[in-house]
Amino acid sequence: MFHIPTLASPALLARSVVLAAAVSLTACGGGDSKNDEGGAGGTTPPPVATAGELKSAALLNTITPAQIIEALGKDASKVQGIVPRYSVTSYRLEYMTVDAQGKEVRASGLVSVPVKAAGARSPVLGYQHGTIFKSAEAPSNNAVGSEVAVVMASLGYIVVAPDYVGYGVSKGTPHPYLLSAPTAAATLDMLTAARTWRGQGNAVDNGQLFLTGYSEGGYATMAAHRALQAGNAPERQALRMVVVGAGPYNVQATLDGLVNVVRDREPVLGALINPGFLRYLGGSVQREVRRALLKALLPDDADVTFDNQFIDNFLADDTQAVARVSNVHDWKPQVPVRLYHGRDDVTVPYGSSVTTLQAMRAQGAGDLVTLTDCPAVPSSHIGCVPPFMNYMLGQLAPLAQDL
Repeated sequence: MFHIPTLASPALLARSVVLAAAVSLTACGGGDSKNDEGGAGGTTPPPVATAGELKSAALLNTITPAQIIEALGKDASKVQGIVPRYSVTSYRLEYMTVDAQGKEVRASGLVSVPVKAAGARSPVLGYQHGTIFKSAEAPSNNAVGSEVAVVMASLGYIVVAPDYVGYGVSKGTPHPYLLSAPTAAATLDMLTAARTWRGQGNAVDNGQLFLTGYSEGGYATMAAHRALQAGNAPERQALRMVVVGAGPYNVQATLDGLVNVVRDREPVLGALINPGFLRYLGGSVQREVRRALLKALLPDDADVTFDNQFIDNFLADDTQAVARVSNVHDWKPQVPVRLYHGRDDVTVPYGSSVTTLQAMRAQGAGDLVTLTDCPAVPSSHIGCVPPFMNYMLGQLAPLAQDL
């Protein structure tokens, strides 16, 4: 709860509202407006000659099914009830992509491959992780038996998992949190680099691609899907289905929903919150709130930094900028999109998925897009992670071949 010492302090009021919203959002551990254009945060990543260029590949380890089962027994926070079929060999790829300003940056990611008979094919699963605050937790730094990418690979998928800019080899570069274009670029460029790596005789795919992620991973997946559909990369024709859970696809609705949570919890504060209030703050107060936000977003032991663009747009009440550089919900997908969300989620409000479903169907997507409620009780953000993973696998199973 937040204490408001005086009703006459706009700085304290704004700080309370925005801190509550942003801290809740980044606790996830994890759009296209109709006139969306390019730019560092827009729909299409800036053209960079080296985008997706594979720079290096390094063998990390091979983990057996027994080791995966043992690891899941010790850590069932993300995946439960899954029986691995294959040993998994993992590699760290380094590749070129762009940062929040559209500048070239060397990034990294994990490719986990099921150990099958020579020449056996596998579908590709692009997995995007949720919000993390330590680079050591990024997929290519955490290729252990309980890592989601490793577990999914043990079921027969070639799993491609970007670390994101700001993690892994790009540690020190601000992470472009909730900025759609650099987020999409890091994801799609990793897929390109992984395709190059497979083409060098390292693994054989079957021409099928699936995309998935939860929380920020759901957001990254949706951003990548939209950008992929707008381009002509080979992955566009390979894509069969997208399954995403509890993502802030509609960033404005997500932040508005979190402010509503603050209203419910703090009636006095709620009475003071007026639409468009934040833009009336003076520049010095804006800077104070931004500094407080950035400090609150990152735990004391965090070793990554976040780009502050999404915070600045929210503080300025610039809904057009939020739509242009952050939203990924209002467009028409051409392959099935399966949304999943818990009604009790107060980290990323359920309304983010509802408005996404409504917007995509209004664009003509029809039943290509569905929304499934998490059955957990309560259906909290973290509590819905394991059931989402099982739901996702159940959705892919009828389509995925060569498992």
